[in-house]
Amino acid sequence: MSSSGLGGLNKSPNGIVIGLVQLQNPDVSTPAELAAQTGKIVDMVAKARRGNPAMDLVVFPEYALHGLSMRTDDAIMCTLDGPEVAAFKAACIEHAIWGCFSIMELNPQGNPYNTGLIIDDTGEIRLYYRKLHPWVPVEPWEPGNLGVPVCVGPKGAMLSLIICHDGMFPEMAREAAYKGAEVILRTAGYTAPIRHAWKITNQSNAFQNLAQTASVCLCGSDGTFDSMGEGMFCDFDGTVMVEGSHRPDEIIACEMRPDLVREARVHWGVENNIYQFGHRGYVAVKGGAQDCPYTFMQDMVRGEYRLPWEREVRVTDGTSCGFPAPERRYKG
Repeated sequence: MSSSGLGGLNKSPNGIVIGLVQLQNPDVSTPAELAAQTGKIVDMVAKARRGNPAMDLVVFPEYALHGLSMRTDDAIMCTLDGPEVAAFKAACIEHAIWGCFSIMELNPQGNPYNTGLIIDDTGEIRLYYRKLHPWVPVEPWEPGNLGVPVCVGPKGAMLSLIICHDGMFPEMAREAAYKGAEVILRTAGYTAPIRHAWKITNQSNAFQNLAQTASVCLCGSDGTFDSMGEGMFCDFDGTVMVEGSHRPDEIIACEMRPDLVREARVHWGVENNIYQFGHRGYVAVKGGAQDCPYTFMQDMVRGEYRLPWEREVRVTDGTSCGFPAPERRYKG
């Protein structure tokens, strides 16, 4: 099993050091405040580099730029070619570090997207993801339409990004791993009531997929909402390697070992679940059964996903959180 390398201070030849920023929860309502918060994030990229010269990737939580107000004003929404993303690219170049960032992305056809970006140390966007599972009924964001992408990160590590509520669905981490992700990043803005579920899903997402997970929330209060920090690094056996606190703007770091993930995926027999999922009972039948025995998967492909208690579900739109009931249907 790998260790944290004392938070990446002792970096191995095959390791990548990731920093998780428990960023102070901001309150952003105007373009001027958006620009100021962009500057704060850029400053934190510099802090990460100063604090750990071995760091390869610095990860900011969901809502790092916009805060938890759920404002959807066009004036503070972002685009890929806007000044905020340009500032993030410049910071990655200046400090020779990869970065993972969160924006609320303008969508002229509907509600904004909750978008995550991984930018490399040359300023190129390597991963572009739109949150597939907004935290309904609280969040108003358009459901993502880019799938679960993966990218080649520092030292060839395969990275993916899922956002907050995404991580509560085991299918999300499974999809990331199925597409090759060795380190699954999870950014969030969760508040304290989700603390237990946050911890166990970060661990289970790692173990069920023989992946390492690196997860972080916003931290502190904006005067209305409180987020919890709680950065976590989990190894592929589900153990917690490094765990953060509730201290705003703390950056926790850990050395991740994707080479050991690759080794486990190839050599593990017992509990190689990401392989065994598609090769059921290979001791009894050559290659294992490779059918799809899961009704919910078959129904979803047909567009017929229905729970036995579907008609009894009471919360099916955002009206309880002050959002009008939508009229248009998803087109994909």
